Amino acid sequence: MTQTSPLVLGAMLFGTRLDEQSSFDLLDRFVDGGGVWVDTADCYAFWESGTGHGGQSETVLGRWLAARPGARDRVKISTKVGAEPRWPGGWPEHFDGLSTRAVRTAFEGSLRRLGTDHVDLLWWHTEDRATGVEETVDAVAPLVAAGQVLRVGASNHPAWRVERARAHAHATGTVPVDALQLSATYLRPRPGELPPGNVHPFGVLDDELRDYADVHALELWAYTPLLSGAYDNPAKEVPEVYDHPGSTRRLEALTRVAKDLGVARGQVVLAWLLAHGIRPILGGSRPEQLDAALAGVRLELSAEDVRRLDLAA
Repeated sequence: MTQTSPLVLGAMLFGTRLDEQSSFDLLDRFVDGGGVWVDTADCYAFWESGTGHGGQSETVLGRWLAARPGARDRVKISTKVGAEPRWPGGWPEHFDGLSTRAVRTAFEGSLRRLGTDHVDLLWWHTEDRATGVEETVDAVAPLVAAGQVLRVGASNHPAWRVERARAHAHATGTVPVDALQLSATYLRPRPGELPPGNVHPFGVLDDELRDYADVHALELWAYTPLLSGAYDNPAKEVPEVYDHPGSTRRLEALTRVAKDLGVARGQVVLAWLLAHGIRPILGGSRPEQLDAALAGVRLELSAEDVRRLDLAA
């Protein structure tokens, strides 16, 4: 029996940059390799589509589920609401947000495209300062009560808004946020700067969010954990935002550990994240990338390896 994998398959580019058949093949390979969680969003991938709107990823995932009887019982689906542009070209200034109307409308669309009656985890994709988090909690509560949403998570939110949301959920008797999704990898960006492509002011896992998650036993999910392949692909440079003395020390330690274990540096990064309780999301689109990632999350670092990597940090 195949062992369950902690890796999350990111479906961001399904139906746009990755065609339907290639998406199906990757999903089949993921499930055969023990994968369970598939992560998508209602806005994926508006920047790749000809319409300027998202929905392609959920649509392809829904078609795969329909074409694979029993697959819905084998996988868990997480999707996100809140970041779909209000009109083509509106992102990032004009997005749907997390009001009651926006959440309900977006979620109805997600269920329709996915062809399912529930999602295992619903993420608030990005914070909406125009809407109080209490309203968002109240908007999701009926979906939880109806069994359409099993868990709630917050992506790209500051800790104080997550705390307010959780307090309101506890006070009103609904399911609180129990997971955070943020950009995280072994390297850390320079203070006050965001990695390329990340427009969320609170989109990077920092010490405060990490401490909050630890204290309250929240799951941590990491997107872009492999820096789009820069750890191992000579054709890709580590983004300039990571260029500082701390990264030099980390990369030296990472290279030594990877060499000692006879594995790729990216695989060590995935294993290191898991050793610290962080679930990585793979956004790759090629079978060999998936196979390497599945092997990476199976890699068990020794206490000494983790210590070496941590000391370099």
